[in-house]
Order: sequence, then C-alpha cells, then structure tokens
Amino acid sequence: MTSIGEATAIPLYLQISETLIREIGSGRLEDGARLPPERALAVRFNTTVRTLRKALSELEKKGLLERIQGSGNYVRSKDQVLSIYSMLRLELHEGGGLPTAQFLSVDELRKPSDLPDFGRKGWGTRFRRLRFMDKIPVAVEEIWLDGSAGHVDPKQVQDSMYRYYRLALDVWISRAEDRVAIGTVPDWAPEAFGKSHGDITGYVERLSWAKDDAPIEFSRTWYDPDKALYVQRLT
Repeated sequence: MTSIGEATAIPLYLQISETLIREIGSGRLEDGARLPPERALAVRFNTTVRTLRKALSELEKKGLLERIQGSGNYVRSKDQVLSIYSMLRLELHEGGGLPTAQFLSVDELRKPSDLPDFGRKGWGTRFRRLRFMDKIPVAVEEIWLDGSAGHVDPKQVQDSMYRYYRLALDVWISRAEDRVAIGTVPDWAPEAFGKSHGDITGYVERLSWAKDDAPIEFSRTWYDPDKALYVQRLT
C-alpha cells in the first residue's frame, strides 16, 4: 500500500474562485448580491488583493461576476457553469464548501469481484482518501480508475481527480451516473472521519465516462449526513 498524505492543492486563486462559484451555485451568494470590498475578501481568504483579483477575473470570464467601476463587484448567477468541481454533488448544509482531500493510499491492483463491470482492463488504480469541505472532514472515498487510463504517479494526484486526469493522463470525464443510497463506514476509514466502522452513512456509487462507451472510473463515497448533503440541482 502506498500512503501519500495531502493531495496537491489547486492554485490559490482557483481555490478562491471555486469557493465563490460553489457559494453562488448553492444560493449562499444570490444573483445581484454585491460582494464585500476586495480588501475584505482578501483578508477572508488570507491572500493578497492581486491574487484575489485574479480569482475574480475567473468568475468574470464565466459570466458569474459583473464588475462596475466605482460601485463594486456583483454576482450574476447562471444555471450551469463549468468549473473544476462542477460534478461534485456534496455540499455543507449551509451550501458550498471548498473541497480538499487527504489521500490515504494509491495502489495499482487487480479489480476485486465486488466492483461493477467497467473499463477495459482487469486492473486499475485504487485511490482511498478523506474528503473535506472547508477543512471539515465529511466523507471517505474509494475511487477506481481503469488501467487503460495509464500509469498514475501518486506524487502528482490533486484534490480534483478529474483535473488530474485531464492534465496528467489526457482523460476527460464527460459524464457520470450516480446512485445514492445508505451504506456503512468501511473498515479502512480513518479516525479523523468521525464515524466508526459499521456506522450508517449516506452512500454514493458513481460510474464515469470519458470518450469510450465503457465507463473508465468507478467510485464509492461514504458521507456524513450530519455534516454534508448530496445535492443535485435541476434546471
């Protein structure tokens, strides 16, 4: 088993823009709302005004922000926005939450019999990790990437798996199918999750597709419903 600890974080300006995108998507920031002054936002995110403005530029490019000279920055909500975490359905109860992760292990293994039929190889890379929202541990995840995607360097994996696939493996996830139920905490879950082996949790199984007809990834997520919710918005 290869233990690697903290994942490589996305750049700070993207962390800020993704936080604001998720707050807009969840309704915590409503359409037409005026953002706090830039210096106040910079203090909130513990960054410089220069980095903050780079993050706001990302929102402006996506049509989520209108910057009015002499007045301020105003939210412009949209039904669908492509972002790094646009396919992530877990949110804090109050909405949003910046996702980060601590990887517990990354291993190349033969696929066990309890996995669904996916991919084109009999082996894959298994990722196990603890998922956080705004630094709150909310879920444990087991992700299987089919061997056809190529070799994974554990030192390069990132908080956003789909971004890592795209940048390191040239694998673009285009769609996913989720099945939501209840489950029990697996025996490998770390104590930091806050739930013990066998405790009942929310549970999500996901199959993800890239270019081929066969799904290239299978994942299962056990999440603490006292801390997070699975949210799917229909437009």
